[in-house]
Amino acid sequence: MNKAELIDAMALEADLTKADAKKALDAFINATTKALKDGDRVALVGFGSFSISKRAARKGRNPQTGKEINIAAKKVVKFKPGSELAESVQ
Repeated sequence: MNKAELIDAMALEADLTKADAKKALDAFINATTKALKDGDRVALVGFGSFSISKRAARKGRNPQTGKEINIAAKKVVKFKPGSELAESVQ
């Protein structure tokens, strides 16, 4: 499902116009992004939680040349599904 399909599904499920559903989805994405940038965790009970995790610097290999390279440390977004979501896809 891409963003346009998600907007269509949200509009149908919540009886909204597509424009309102797009605004709601964009607001959710912006609020979640801001919270994660600020170091906060976003938890949606039953659905899951988004959080930031730090990945340490490490050594890797260039697959084409086999030469060893340094991979810089960085922050990554993690999603942990909630129990209801995990059970519903079983």
